[in-house]
Amino acid sequence: MKKILVMHGPNLDLLGEREPGVYGSDSFESVNNEIAEHCKQLGFDCEIFQSNSEGELIDKLHQARTCKDGIVLNAGAYTHYSYAIRDAIAAIKIPVVEVHLSNIHAREEFRHTSVIAPVCRGQIAGFGKNSYFLALQALKTILEG
Repeated sequence: MKKILVMHGPNLDLLGEREPGVYGSDSFESVNNEIAEHCKQLGFDCEIFQSNSEGELIDKLHQARTCKDGIVLNAGAYTHYSYAIRDAIAAIKIPVVEVHLSNIHAREEFRHTSVIAPVCRGQIAGFGKNSYFLALQALKTILEG
């Protein structure tokens, strides 16, 4: 069974409360429950992790390199400026799919650039919580390759 890590970055623990018009009204817990169920349906063993700390996200990426087959990452605002997270993704050599609930290209200009995109296998944005499900399906395709 393939082992997948789903990572949520800063402020995603406030899903359902924070700007529901942008990020949706589903709670963080309910989104995670749906992610876990989707992973089970795809035959994945899934770990879900959230942190508001850049260093904790980097540490988790480093740990994943020896025990996970793929990662779905919503780096939140770190997407746009964390070269440290970008370098961690480049260093681990397992596929990472970048995810965003909102369409970052249709929002404020500073959100249009992802510094992590060049080291990720792909980017899925703008489909709300379904972005996670699409990313998991993409990982399944990549890993069955």
